[in-house]
Amino acid sequence: MDFFKIYLEALYVIFTVMCLLWIVSIFIRNVSIVDIFWGIGFVITCCVYFISTPPHGSRNILIMTLVTLWGLRLAIFLAWRNAGKGEDFRYREFRKKYGEKRYWWISFFQTFLLQGLLMWLISAPLLGSQYLHQERALRILDFIAVIIWVIGISFEAGGDFQLARFRSDPANKGKVLNYGFWKYTRHPNYFGDSAVWWAYALFSVSAGSYLPAFGSLLMTLLIIKVSGVALLEKSLSEKKPQYREYIEKTSAFFPWFPKK
Repeated sequence: MDFFKIYLEALYVIFTVMCLLWIVSIFIRNVSIVDIFWGIGFVITCCVYFISTPPHGSRNILIMTLVTLWGLRLAIFLAWRNAGKGEDFRYREFRKKYGEKRYWWISFFQTFLLQGLLMWLISAPLLGSQYLHQERALRILDFIAVIIWVIGISFEAGGDFQLARFRSDPANKGKVLNYGFWKYTRHPNYFGDSAVWWAYALFSVSAGSYLPAFGSLLMTLLIIKVSGVALLEKSLSEKKPQYREYIEKTSAFFPWFPKK
């Protein structure tokens, strides 16, 4: 089957699922469910690519396994973190801004449709890594990709765990987490997420598909410039005076030893 035909099929699946998710959000009045679905959405998309690219070689099975582990880990963590807390403050602010009578349909375009489109674009290396599998056996680049994936998931999951444990202690309120993974980068979870996606890009390149790697670049740009690092840095600098000192000592994104 043609690469772009499979890619467009995935877009149709994502659009359908996002529409259903949007309908559910209207009934429960909680747009935050879209964040929990982010990781699961990539698992579903990867399944579409996996089913559409038989026969299944080693790389297909490997990428499907890694994406499933990453996506489910992220979804479970976000579901646990948000349990009982209601809708995220960002979406509550949008409700106030647009009004309850308008936000139900604005959220479809602003949140669900936008995230679905980004998910589809970013997922390109998941297809690229599987499409030419019958012509390319596992190579050294695949094993390098696995190592990068392990490093990435360790920083992402480890950073999330340490931050959740830090926040659970009332004595840490107003303080800055500066040990563990957070000693070497101010955003270990974001760095880890980006590393995971560059591992997927390497799988795609190893399979002979170079252009789909743009999805990993897009994910990194979103993390650093749009929804992740830039947004959080501004917020924390305003709320926590200690964070400015933390910025001076600690690497912003790529892990490195702290400055003296």
